[in-house]
Amino acid sequence: MQNLKASEQLDQIPSIDREVVQDLLSKEIANSSYKIVVLDDDPTGIQTVHGVSVYTDWTKSSIQAGFREENRIFFLLTNSRGFTSAETTKAHTEIAERVQAVSEEENVPYVLISRGDSTLRGHYPLETVTLKDSIEAASSSRFDGEVIIPFFKEGGRLTIDNVHYVQYGDDLVPAGETEFAKDRTFGFHSSHLGEWVEEKTKGEFKKEDCIYITLETLRANDVEAVKKQLLAATDFQKIIVNAVDYVDVEVFVTAFLQALKEGKHFLCRSASALTKVIGGVTDKALLTRGELITEDTNHGGLIVVGSHVQKTTEQLNDLIASGLVEAIEFDVHLVLDDDAFAKEIERVRTTIEQMITSGKSVVYYTRRERLDLGDNRQEEELQLSVKISDAVTSIVSDLTVQPNYIVAKGGITSSSVGTTGLSVKRAEVAGQIKPGIPVWKTGPESKFPGCAYIVFPGNVGQAETLKEAVAVLEGK
Repeated sequence: MQNLKASEQLDQIPSIDREVVQDLLSKEIANSSYKIVVLDDDPTGIQTVHGVSVYTDWTKSSIQAGFREENRIFFLLTNSRGFTSAETTKAHTEIAERVQAVSEEENVPYVLISRGDSTLRGHYPLETVTLKDSIEAASSSRFDGEVIIPFFKEGGRLTIDNVHYVQYGDDLVPAGETEFAKDRTFGFHSSHLGEWVEEKTKGEFKKEDCIYITLETLRANDVEAVKKQLLAATDFQKIIVNAVDYVDVEVFVTAFLQALKEGKHFLCRSASALTKVIGGVTDKALLTRGELITEDTNHGGLIVVGSHVQKTTEQLNDLIASGLVEAIEFDVHLVLDDDAFAKEIERVRTTIEQMITSGKSVVYYTRRERLDLGDNRQEEELQLSVKISDAVTSIVSDLTVQPNYIVAKGGITSSSVGTTGLSVKRAEVAGQIKPGIPVWKTGPESKFPGCAYIVFPGNVGQAETLKEAVAVLEGK
């Protein structure tokens, strides 16, 4: 499948009066009684929203608190991209049963969004199948369709003619031909989303049986036509949504909310764009240092880098070369030797503390070469990666000095640092420091209350973006 030129493709797509679209959407949102519950497989799913709660567990009390908020949307952080299949099944069964129970108790209907990676990695279809089966077992609900919409504009993830692309400069590369498709745990081959569904479901759902919402229909603002397609869905049929801009999602969500009112039931598998639109979240300017650093500790900041994707390594190298921070490599390959690994963890932590106390900001990063155990040992590698992630997290949880700010790079890394390292139970999303890079304000129960915690996805931004974000935090 060949690469496309973004400029050429986008020029061919008809324009649309977004004001008219948003007026229709706002009326549908205002008349919708549905609570939007987003299950986030790592903390980067909040990268398009602000003023929204993130709960870092899925206890019934947290789910009740989310349902009782005035906000129409809340997030439950599952971190399931770092789970085994068995752990993922257990977590999603528990969540589904509790969300259904709370919905019935509060008499509030809901829509579940399984927020996954915009480059198609993750436990799919396991997560949505588990949610579907668990809810149908616990209620009279039956799901007619599953909406699939991996579009994420801020990260350059566009779906055109049912093919999902990752943008590199002006090049649109089919997702199945990127480094993300070669992921050792969640790899795939297909870029056409119907073929991707067929591949991931091992042929249970065929590409020719999917419902396709085209850009032509969306750009015609033909809400009625989209709604008819949604009303026709049966038996958990897959609904592929094309999108290259937020306006495409806005037209779709208008039709989606109308279909809900007519009694249809859907689950959604999406990236971050859908959550912003269906949650009715407004645009907000990027955060300034004054909004981020509300209590200056005179200490240095801390940047934690765990992600191994090529973009992260490029960004790390650019940050180190800038001289903004000191750098410490954490040799995680020592994980195979318990004593040596323990000494390495201690070395990294004590060095970090000395630097932070002296007012120097520091980045510590996992050794860039992947630990490769060989063929057919993916589950074992995943378990070792969890052990490494736990070690990276322990350095934060055992800190005896408070950094001026904390940045965590990579989805699994940022999840474990936030939930375990900082002991956050609920955080508010303050906004974004750069497009697609969200900021938590940690709650009073956390290790460092009120701290600016920047959740930096591994695959977002350009080579200079991490450096630029740190420069904002450093006031430079």
